[in-house]
Amino acid sequence: VKLVESGGGLVQPGGSLRLSCKASGFTFAGYSMGWARQVPGKELEWLAGLYPNEETFYADSVKGRFTISRDNIENRLYLQMNSLKPEDTAVYRCGREGAFFGTYERTPLGYDNWGQGTQVTVSP
Repeated sequence: VKLVESGGGLVQPGGSLRLSCKASGFTFAGYSMGWARQVPGKELEWLAGLYPNEETFYADSVKGRFTISRDNIENRLYLQMNSLKPEDTAVYRCGREGAFFGTYERTPLGYDNWGQGTQVTVSP
C-alpha cells in the first residue's frame, strides 16, 4: 500500500487549494478513504471520509469549506479546500480505511497506511 499526497503550498487567507493523494498497491475503488491533518505537537485531526459509494462525511471544523472526492480510474483521492483560514495550516495526510473503520470512521483510528503528507500554510 502506498499513498502519496501532493498539492500543498502557501496560500492567503480566504484562498483555495486542491490536494491530491495517489494510491497504489491495493484495489482503491473498494476502500473508504479519508483525510486528516497534523500540527506539530498535536494529535492527528480527522477531517473527511469517503465511502466506496462516494457518500461523504466531514468534521465540523471543515464542513461547508472542504470537499472530499475520488477518481477510481486514476486511483486518486482529492480534497478541495476553500475559504482557508490560518488555523488550517498543517500537514495534510490521506489514509485508507483500517480494521476498526466501522467503529472509528470519524477519527484517525479508523484508518491505516497514512501517506507522508503535504504541507499547507495559510498566511497573508
